[in-house]
Amino acid sequence: MKPNEKQVNIELTCTEIGGLWGIFIQESMNIRFLTYFMHHLQDEEIKPLTKVALEISEGRLDKIKQIFIKENFPVPRGFAEDDVNLSAPPLFHDIFSLSYIYMMNRLAMINFSYTASNNVRLDVLDFFTECIHTSTEMFGKVVKMMLSKGIYDRPPKMEYPKEIEFVQKGSFLTGIVGKKRPLNAIELSEIFFNIERNYFSVLVMLGFAQVIKDKKLKNHVIRGKTLSEQQIKFFNNLMMEEDLLGTVPVGMEVTDSTSSPFSDKLIFSMINVLNSVDISLISHAMSVSMRTDLTAQYSKIIAEVMLYSKDTFDIVVEKKWLEQPPLVTNRKKLLNSD
Repeated sequence: MKPNEKQVNIELTCTEIGGLWGIFIQESMNIRFLTYFMHHLQDEEIKPLTKVALEISEGRLDKIKQIFIKENFPVPRGFAEDDVNLSAPPLFHDIFSLSYIYMMNRLAMINFSYTASNNVRLDVLDFFTECIHTSTEMFGKVVKMMLSKGIYDRPPKMEYPKEIEFVQKGSFLTGIVGKKRPLNAIELSEIFFNIERNYFSVLVMLGFAQVIKDKKLKNHVIRGKTLSEQQIKFFNNLMMEEDLLGTVPVGMEVTDSTSSPFSDKLIFSMINVLNSVDISLISHAMSVSMRTDLTAQYSKIIAEVMLYSKDTFDIVVEKKWLEQPPLVTNRKKLLNSD
């Protein structure tokens, strides 16, 4: 093989199939939301950034399609134009598109890095490497714009340590019983970003709850909003105890519209994504926290979100909204067939 020749003559493995399939569904969803934002945007500064974000998602979708077609692999259905009603009034103010692009690219950087580490076919690895680059670049641009508009809440500052120290006592882990030590930098960072992510979820759920008509589905969305609000309250109270004042939202980004621009399928697919992200990142926060009160609360939150996630899954399956990921061959069924 020549030095610059890509290794594409080997079949895709399960990690490459799973990674590409998952990103296809996610980018298909992003295209629908970004198309909606572009249709209603009035802010001439936000428009170009949103346009670039949309073009990136469209480009990724096209590249995955090309890989699947070459492999004679079924191209997923994903989400279509009829999942968005562009004639419905705006559900979110212009500024929310920045919140959306910020959060999706922040989560994409995490997801793409993990997915890339599981891939060995060079053309697929190159694709995910490019995704990491473009998401990182877009993240930087949207943070810069949010700062210029005064809507980005920086993580808390802390005093620099005067010297290097080593843990001396088991009390470093205490939190439920006895005197709590101050939060360390890693714990504080996780708390801040968990608050930020849940504020985003509250805005999304509030918008969805306003427009969804089915009573059962509406109540489920409101339940998800309440879960995020409970997390925000706990983490803000924790920061207040540390004299860090907590983190507050800077403004309301949801309009008073009650006409849905999104299909119920698209709404619940986004909720599925938010559930998955919440479980994953809360689990990560728990793994790096070294205070028992934090790990206990994280365990409680994970259990609550997993229950909500299971109920969400039941709804999307019942409604036949969930596209099935590729399955391995059922060998037992083949062996037992006549």
